[in-house]
Amino acid sequence: MRLLRGAWKVLVGIKDALVLLLLLLFFGLLYALLTASPNPVVPGEGALHLNLEGVVVEQPEEVSPFALLTGGEPVRQHRLRDIVQALETAATDERVTAVALDLDGFLGGGQTAIARVADAIQTVRDADKPVIAYATGYGDDAYALAAHASEIWVHPMGGALILGPGGNRLYYGEMLENIGVNVNVFRVGEFKSAVEPFSESEQSPEAREASQALADTLFEAYREDVARARPQADLDAIIATPADLVEAANNDLATAARDAGMVDRIGSRVDWQARVAEISGEDEKTGFEAIRLANWIAANPRRGGGTNIGVVTVGGPIVDGEAPPGTAGGETIAELLREASQNHDFSALVLRVDSPGGSALASERIRRAVLTFAEEEGDVPVIVSMGDLAASGGYWVATAGDHIMAEPGTITGSIGVFGLIPSFEGTLDQLDIGADGVTTTPLSGEPDIFGGLSPEAQRLFQSGVEDIYRRFLSLVSDNRDMPVERIAEIAEGRVWAGGTARQLGLVDAFGNLDDAVAEAARRAEVDADNVRILWIEQPPNPFAEFIRNWTREEDAEQSAAPRDIWTTLAPDPRAIMATVTAEMQLLLNGPAMQLRCLECPVEVPPGRASGGEEATVRAMLLGWLRS
Repeated sequence: MRLLRGAWKVLVGIKDALVLLLLLLFFGLLYALLTASPNPVVPGEGALHLNLEGVVVEQPEEVSPFALLTGGEPVRQHRLRDIVQALETAATDERVTAVALDLDGFLGGGQTAIARVADAIQTVRDADKPVIAYATGYGDDAYALAAHASEIWVHPMGGALILGPGGNRLYYGEMLENIGVNVNVFRVGEFKSAVEPFSESEQSPEAREASQALADTLFEAYREDVARARPQADLDAIIATPADLVEAANNDLATAARDAGMVDRIGSRVDWQARVAEISGEDEKTGFEAIRLANWIAANPRRGGGTNIGVVTVGGPIVDGEAPPGTAGGETIAELLREASQNHDFSALVLRVDSPGGSALASERIRRAVLTFAEEEGDVPVIVSMGDLAASGGYWVATAGDHIMAEPGTITGSIGVFGLIPSFEGTLDQLDIGADGVTTTPLSGEPDIFGGLSPEAQRLFQSGVEDIYRRFLSLVSDNRDMPVERIAEIAEGRVWAGGTARQLGLVDAFGNLDDAVAEAARRAEVDADNVRILWIEQPPNPFAEFIRNWTREEDAEQSAAPRDIWTTLAPDPRAIMATVTAEMQLLLNGPAMQLRCLECPVEVPPGRASGGEEATVRAMLLGWLRS
């Protein structure tokens, strides 16, 4: 009886908690409806407060309403096109007197995305409007933006340092061997180093050669842009002898940054706000008359009329089936294209690719869906616009285009194939667990992850990889109008920067998304000034958007908690754990045949992997290590 009473109390407690949650949601919704303004509030005049706390991405991931309510969005994601649109409209709108570039809490983004935002900041500068930047500490990405500002402010206890691309990654080969896991690797391509973390304990010479060449190319592009935007900065000394500069400034990083021409002013956030107020006017609450970024974006949607040009984004890992935004589901994108073709008439299509690849089958599904769309719309031109990443499966998808455009910092190529199938015969031996059974054919029970793959199964998997690689070479050869033999020379899984890829013929021209739309209009023989862009994408979850706006306080006076320069530059353990999680899922969940560029130097931002997935992988690794 006492047990029943205890169980009843537990049930009553759960019921009370659910009722409380529903009441909170109800009153929150009621409050929002009563206080909501039909139009975003934009003051008559002020500074656009560009608070870039978080990361800049091509396509933000979808976050569930429950996660938002429970604080499950630790990293804010800003859509690249929204930031660019906000800056470009601010450059020509008289209501915006300046841009307050708030980089405290900025975690960065891909090099191409950062360069595009920097170009938009430069557009504001070219319109003779001041851009006043502030951060406690500047790392590479933050400084790439700040270099384009008219004034750069830093906290007295802050500083600025340039690290450059590079660093170590984890190799699990020896650990997996110690715990008895046999990673069966099937690959084609001398440089297809994506599988090396699971089979080796260090980089191969081929992978090191390719990675070094890519890092050098990207860093040279970074240096050129910063030097052009900030000629007074002594970049050579900053990069080569940073410790000498700091010691010469009595170990004061902020003073060293000012002496080297990296920053203009040293002051607190209050000092920076007062400086912005000199231009935009004072406000008792925020320090300066501020225009909220969210309001400005909402009040300035991208307008256009006339001929429809569609833009579909292949963003994030390419996976089979359906997937939410931030991941490119083969069936999801195919269905979006089918529905768009049924509901609208298009003169051209721009395929925006920002993906390291993934499933070979899903990549082919997307490629065929693009071709079908173009055919059903009357053989309209398809222009490929590459973002930060268009490698491996991302490049497979790009072969559906008539014209490929990229940025010098785009990471592309990686034309190669690999397969991974882990088997646990060694682990079972360590645990004294046997595996036995009967067979009727050489393939019965294959792939046998308990007893190990048979020679017949291994031959078949290798044949499958080689067949997909042959198809990959053929697709690229047809699209690039180059002999297969020539494609084979520049393929083999090697990753290229956009500038090198153009020299090799893998890319037709440099240009951003706007350039791609203009090229699509030209090929469709329509007036580029009379074009309406239709984004072919999943509509946002209205409830999630409401909860996000309700729970996220984006008032102009708010900013991220400042981080000292050393914390800014240090690796984030959450990002490292998220990367490990993603790599372990790649090993365990497949798919077996992949067109993926795992060697691309892209970190998983903290929060991209759910806590449940992290816990699962942690438990799995600890279990193996204890066995």
